[in-house]
Amino acid sequence: MAHIAHTYYPQTGRLVILGAGESGVGAAILGKDRGFDVFVSDMGDISDGYKEILLKETIVFESGQHTALQVLNADLVVKSPGIPEKAPLIQQLRAQGTPVISEIEFAAQYTNATLICITGSNGKSTTTMLTYYMLQKGGINVGLAGNIGKSFAFQVARENFDVYVLEISSFMLDDMYHFRADVAVILNITPDHLDRYDYKLENYVNSKFRMIRNQTEQDYFIYCADDQETMRALPRWESKATLLPITQEKEVIQGAYLDKDNTIKIHIPNREIFTMNIEELSLQGKHNVYNNMASGLIAKVQELRNQTMKESMGSYVNIPHRLEHVAYIGGVNYINDSKATNVNSVWYALESFSTDIVLILGGVDKGNDYDMLRDLIKQKVKAIICIGKDTSRIHDAFEEEADVIVNSASMEDAVEIASHLAIKGDTVLLSPACASFDWFKNYEERGDKFKEAVMSL
Repeated sequence: MAHIAHTYYPQTGRLVILGAGESGVGAAILGKDRGFDVFVSDMGDISDGYKEILLKETIVFESGQHTALQVLNADLVVKSPGIPEKAPLIQQLRAQGTPVISEIEFAAQYTNATLICITGSNGKSTTTMLTYYMLQKGGINVGLAGNIGKSFAFQVARENFDVYVLEISSFMLDDMYHFRADVAVILNITPDHLDRYDYKLENYVNSKFRMIRNQTEQDYFIYCADDQETMRALPRWESKATLLPITQEKEVIQGAYLDKDNTIKIHIPNREIFTMNIEELSLQGKHNVYNNMASGLIAKVQELRNQTMKESMGSYVNIPHRLEHVAYIGGVNYINDSKATNVNSVWYALESFSTDIVLILGGVDKGNDYDMLRDLIKQKVKAIICIGKDTSRIHDAFEEEADVIVNSASMEDAVEIASHLAIKGDTVLLSPACASFDWFKNYEERGDKFKEAVMSL
């Protein structure tokens, strides 16, 4: 697949970067290397590590504020995905016609590498990492970026990969216009981040489908044929790409499906058929069958050998904070799923275990609809321990389903309570369904605190 880079935005002049995290600092370095006059502005504190990089690269920056005069005179603005479109400064930039784009959109102009882009409400990190692992094993010179790892812009500036596997969030997609994915993957779409989309699911769905809008006949679009929202939206988007569905419910001529013997079959035109029994996969659970199907299709598109695919799918170890096994203490299994920041992720987590579960749940609620969890909570969860400042919605949602719902004062407290409620053979599962920002910096810190608390039991 030949990918030819195109430029769509000013190539000289003043480049303003809003947000000095991983993506912002990477974009600043790429901008500097391309001859822009770069200015970085962050409303919060810039971490010491990123400050050091900006100073070393002699890039001008400010923190703790956005100086309007310094920002509004930009020829081009790259903004952090965390800054909402409704922010007054963004509205002013739009009103005066200044292009405001994402780091991914900015960097894609400067690389001819093949771009494999993975989005979805759930499973995107696992699928991205599994794909990266598989392509590395297949001897491909591959980079990993997007929501994960080093910033794409930094790698385009200073590294040299033939293929990138990019984990893409809806917030990134909102600021992508000309970007083209050689392989686009939409794993699933369930209500998430609706506070950023005027509480309309359709707006969020449209955001996800921006992934495919510049694709050509040479490209591939992998999607889940079992996912209601994806299938509902598909007819609205005329895709020119080769369509490769993944499904566990029927046979497909091209794409990936699960046959009667629980064997994954992967078939794309002009390639050898790939088969593997799901019991041989290192990642178990229904949702991981979809993740493996998507990664397998990408590997096939990249012409990996069946043997390499089979070995990779059988040996891959999951990423931290995603159904991560922490310890086995007194016959109780402790699992860290701190990355589950929405209801659907928790559904997947609960679906993965057949034992009785003590569930640690809560945090900053993003307008969650807990209905979909009710049946699983009733069947599998013996107790819910709430973390975070506001636990009232969890109590309201599950008072009928759960025998025990208690609040905790800290993560240590939550783990302590869980250890008393769990008996031999049970699973204690941290799978919060919420953002972490009330008690923790991010989901990683939340997961680390859980692990520390478990290890000190």
